[in-house]
Amino acid sequence: MAKDSSFDVVSTVDLQEVDNAVDQVCREVANRFDFKGVRAEVTRDKEKLLLVGQDKNRLAALTEVLKQKLIRRNVPLANLTFGEPVEAASGEARLEVEIGMGLPEETAKAITKYIKDQKLKVHAQIQGDLVRVSAKSKDDLQAVIAKLKSNDFGRVLQFVNYR
Repeated sequence: MAKDSSFDVVSTVDLQEVDNAVDQVCREVANRFDFKGVRAEVTRDKEKLLLVGQDKNRLAALTEVLKQKLIRRNVPLANLTFGEPVEAASGEARLEVEIGMGLPEETAKAITKYIKDQKLKVHAQIQGDLVRVSAKSKDDLQAVIAKLKSNDFGRVLQFVNYR
């Protein structure tokens, strides 16, 4: 009897690479002329980044530096949710960036619906913040991976636990 093969569709961000990018941003801000004597900092708390700038212009420049460093470290910007800049009474501007770990429920539902619409002999089910895809044929699973890679779900997808 043939054994089912499966893989998991996940969407994660390497937090160590985010920490490295934040460290690089802090070092660049300390050395750049346009940030001398100006309050500009980036901190990470669990799955959130907090950017603080002296004003909205400095915050926008700080955001661009952060994006550049994240791209260089292969952190997908699609998994980050940038909030709206908020000005404090002192004129400081703050920006929260949410780091997307796992698949949101609506994205997972869209992925399972897309897989079912492909009419392949596979079974997809949502398990928390991942989607498990199983089938008897490994060829069908590889076809699903190829189709998922060619489609955009608003997140960068990784395919793990292929067995």
